[in-house]
Amino acid sequence: MRKIILHIIKKIHSTRYTLHPTPYTLNAIRYMLHAIRYTLYAIFFILIGCAAPERKFPDIVWPPPPDEPKIKFVETLQSNLDVEEAGFITALLGEEVRAVLQKPYGVAVDSDGRVYVSDLARVFVFDRKNKKLTFMGLGSEGRLRIPAGITISQDGKVYVADTATDKVFVYDKNGNYLNAIGQTKEFDAPSGVALDEKRHKLYVTDAKKHNVRAYSFDGKLLQTIGKRGTNAGEFNFPTNIAVDSSGNLYVIDTGNFRVQVFDPAGKHLKMFGEIGDRPGNFVRPKGIAVDSEDNIYIVDAAFQNFQVFNKEGRLLTFVGSGGAYFGQFSIPSGIAIDSNDRIYVVDQLNRRVQVFQYMGQKWKKRQGTEQQKK
Repeated sequence: MRKIILHIIKKIHSTRYTLHPTPYTLNAIRYMLHAIRYTLYAIFFILIGCAAPERKFPDIVWPPPPDEPKIKFVETLQSNLDVEEAGFITALLGEEVRAVLQKPYGVAVDSDGRVYVSDLARVFVFDRKNKKLTFMGLGSEGRLRIPAGITISQDGKVYVADTATDKVFVYDKNGNYLNAIGQTKEFDAPSGVALDEKRHKLYVTDAKKHNVRAYSFDGKLLQTIGKRGTNAGEFNFPTNIAVDSSGNLYVIDTGNFRVQVFDPAGKHLKMFGEIGDRPGNFVRPKGIAVDSEDNIYIVDAAFQNFQVFNKEGRLLTFVGSGGAYFGQFSIPSGIAIDSNDRIYVVDQLNRRVQVFQYMGQKWKKRQGTEQQKK
């Protein structure tokens, strides 16, 4: 469009009059050409000023050189402008920014790359493929009040724990409400949710009842794991949960400053972490996720970072510090990892989701394939 306008302006500039009109007609033509030219100039500059700017982010990696980088910063998600293309009409009307994250908490990613973020009384759905931002949980049925943890099944069902209604709401991939788990008030502040697709289980952490509950996909209670305490298999305000490729459960035992690990049957296997001020310790652990190599990512809101452990619980690296720049956090909370090992971290008080890439075997293989195609 801009090239066409520039071409027309250039043609007007180079216009030669081969006819011999009267002076009055000539002046009229000149005025008309000037009007057209300046109108085209105005449209051109409006397009320049109002088109969505190209998103550019700095190249930041962890650990920094000369060590081999393992994780790199990719982008941020915060408002509709991060997925939609801003047109010049909406820019002129001042309606570009229609929705911005306010106090995000949980995050999940579906198989189509849509990013779901729980926020104040709703879930943001960032759909880059279709270039739009939509919302979930605003209907008369399944209306969210304080959504927390969120997870998505392979068939696109979305499970959202709501700490205000003490339920886990279930929606289809289009955001339509399906049903709720917890109708009989068996929860008292559900916060984290995770799925074991192979065994058809939904796990829910209950922060105030200090346990983890396992449900079938149709909402039947299968098992309750744990009670309040400090011994192995006991919890003190558990918040979030993740499942690895073998079906093992990793539970953030926030009040005990540790992570507890259980097998698919609910048997306690091990735990790691303790309170402290060194890497590998925890102060306020929150979100947890597992990548394709079964590395464990744990967000710590007090450290303002996320730490990466191997499946034995040994610290590999950590990413972040306090602040508002890219790769810095202010009270981070939820974390999710997609099938391509992209890492999505909720940066709560900075009102955004920061996206990183784990540069592991899957990423290296994909890079090699792309190089071969060139």
